[in-house]
Amino acid sequence: MSQDVIDFWFSDRVRKLWFNSTPEFDRELRESYRETWEKAKRGELDHWKRTAEGCLALVVILDQFPLNMFRDTAESYSTEVQSREVARHALALEFDRSLESGQKAFLYMPFMHSEDLADQKLALELFDQPGLESNLRFVRHHHDIVAKYGRFPHRNAALGRDNTEAEIEYLNSKEAFSG
Repeated sequence: MSQDVIDFWFSDRVRKLWFNSTPEFDRELRESYRETWEKAKRGELDHWKRTAEGCLALVVILDQFPLNMFRDTAESYSTEVQSREVARHALALEFDRSLESGQKAFLYMPFMHSEDLADQKLALELFDQPGLESNLRFVRHHHDIVAKYGRFPHRNAALGRDNTEAEIEYLNSKEAFSG
C-alpha cells in the first residue's frame, strides 16, 4: 500500500498539482486518502517505517496530504510533528540515500514546514546537495520567515493565533507567503 501512495504522488498527473493544487484535487485527496491519513495519524501504518519507500509514503501522507485535504485549517498542520519524526527516522537509517532527488525533497520537506529554527537549519543543510538546488530558494525563504517571526504568520488565522504588528505588515506586503 505504501507503493500505491508513492505511485500516486509521483505520477505525472499529480506532479503538476504539487504546488498548484485545485479544489477538485483537494477533494480527490480527501475522498481517496482521508482514511489512510487517519490510520497514519493513529500510528497504524508505522510498520511502513521499515523501508525507505514506506517512510517516504508516510511523510507524504502526514505532511503533504493534510495541507491539501484540510487547506487553511488547523487540521492541515496537525500531523506535521509526526511527519518530522518519520523523516528523522529515515535519516537516521540513511534511507534518503536510496531515493531519487524528487523523492528526497519530499522526505526533507517536513523540516522546511517546521516553525522550529533548528529544523529550518536542518532543511537548509539537507536541501544543499546536488539535485535539490531548485528547492533551495524556497527553503531559504521558509527559513528566513521563521528566523524573523519565530513562526509562519500565514498560519496564524488557521491556528487561532494573534498577529503581531510586524506580521500584519508582512502579511499585507508583496513578499508575503501564503502557502
